[in-house]
Amino acid sequence: MSQRILVFVKQVPDTQNISGDAMTPEGTVNRAALPAIFNPEDLNALELALQLKERYGAEVVVATMGMPAAAEVLRQSLYRGADHAVLITDRALAGADTLATSYTLSCCVKSLGKIDLVLCGRQAIDGDTAQVGPQIAEKLKWPQLCYVEEVRSLDAASITVRRAIEGGYEVLTSPLPALLTVIDANSPRPMNAKRIMKYKRAATKSEL
Repeated sequence: MSQRILVFVKQVPDTQNISGDAMTPEGTVNRAALPAIFNPEDLNALELALQLKERYGAEVVVATMGMPAAAEVLRQSLYRGADHAVLITDRALAGADTLATSYTLSCCVKSLGKIDLVLCGRQAIDGDTAQVGPQIAEKLKWPQLCYVEEVRSLDAASITVRRAIEGGYEVLTSPLPALLTVIDANSPRPMNAKRIMKYKRAATKSEL
């Protein structure tokens, strides 16, 4: 079995380090005033994908939508074990809401050919909507499994997961392809020194 897994990640402002300049006069986040970090639950999604790579020999592709500087989270994904990385960037996407973002990301899925599984973090800390993952699944007309803690099994036709619910958990099986949103139920691995040396000069076209 050779599954192809796509993980959507996002570079976000570090909302735990708020200063007086964190908001613009218009009431939006002043991203330039806050350090940029890897969205925490997207790291959990990436870790789950890398575990599936180790268990089943899956290929892991990571993609992000953002400014050219967002390529840094792609490099960090390669450092941790991702096989390929994709940057989606265009001035027309600036300020995109969840509807526009999910449409763009669903088009990314379709453009990449065979994708068996899409993983997303449950939500991004700069918006806290938890809408993008489910909206991508809706646009693709794929099954969606949300609040996933772990994958129990994966084969060519289906996936079985454990997901958190109020007061406990439930185990669900879904046909593939499917989309999962992942919560902070694992410990993301550190970046690998050998992979840092291999990919430290990796650059997107927008950075050249």
